[in-house]
Amino acid sequence: MRAGVMVAARPGVEDLALRAEELGLHSFWVNDSPMVHGDPFVALSLCAKATSRIRLGIGVTSPALRSAPAAASGLASLNALAPGRIICGVGTGNTARRTLGMRPTTAARLEGFTAALQDLCAGRSTEYREGDRVRDIRFLHAGAHVNTADPIEFVVAALLGPKAAAVAGRRGTGLISYGLLDPTAWHALHDTRRHAAQGPPRAPGSPTGSRADSYLITSLHLLDEDEDPHGDAARDATGHLVLSLLAFAADTAADTSAFVGQLGPEEREAVRRLLDRRGTTATAPDRHTKLYPDYLGRIAPRDRDLVLPSLMNTLALVGTRDDLLARVATLEQAGVDELLIQPVVDPPTEMALLAKLLT
Repeated sequence: MRAGVMVAARPGVEDLALRAEELGLHSFWVNDSPMVHGDPFVALSLCAKATSRIRLGIGVTSPALRSAPAAASGLASLNALAPGRIICGVGTGNTARRTLGMRPTTAARLEGFTAALQDLCAGRSTEYREGDRVRDIRFLHAGAHVNTADPIEFVVAALLGPKAAAVAGRRGTGLISYGLLDPTAWHALHDTRRHAAQGPPRAPGSPTGSRADSYLITSLHLLDEDEDPHGDAARDATGHLVLSLLAFAADTAADTSAFVGQLGPEEREAVRRLLDRRGTTATAPDRHTKLYPDYLGRIAPRDRDLVLPSLMNTLALVGTRDDLLARVATLEQAGVDELLIQPVVDPPTEMALLAKLLT
């Protein structure tokens, strides 16, 4: 299986990208969550100039964040700096919207956004709408400004729901998912994508034969001999994934179809403790300002008790070398093409571990 890295956009990120390239990793991604991380287009511009081989990804942008013309301009500009090395993840904006206290956008809007990006980044015109006004748009500046000749790879963010996977099938894109270590769920996503791809013929100009790889974002912790798989070191390496899920559960706990209802008693109690610890409630209109600071960053020692073993095992890869290789092999058989780790404790060391394990 291929290996890659996803990090938060920040100054100095280009040094990590260069190190990932030197280690032989396949791709280097940055998040697009404006209120908790830096700007991915700025970060990847630095990475493009610092590297020459590694593929560079945005994971993920959304029509709830950027208009299609603005996003396409950023992507095509990156493609001019790193021709043929750009990957664009697109999604409904779950994290990026919730950190604003807003709901994600719809699958229908996501599909229209994806189609517009594919058209514009390939040098085609596309329909652009504001209210009742509709116009055909395309890049009016090309050549040295942007690169629409080399292909950009697109992937759609999907969890367990079928709608995003269907968008990927209709648009001929790959998939990217966060913490989805269940092979059965991956089989279901791929079945949905294949079924959607076999639907009505695509409109002229739609992508055919494009890459459709699957990427899995997780964390990796290799146990030392006799190390506790749920000890402090393992919790620190995986806690940001667990707390991201608990924050989402806490943020949506008041919804009628709340995700928290799918959790067990111990996990629901962890959600309650998180709300109490952050000094907010599931219905407070400003709860997003309390739940998402330091989102996907290294956890504080006082929060280690919230990193439950059940959630660690669900979201992250923790084990001996043989344990990790066996789980990775099962995921590869389920159709995962690339494992992306999100390192927070010691990124250079964690990237080296990944490279040694998989490359």
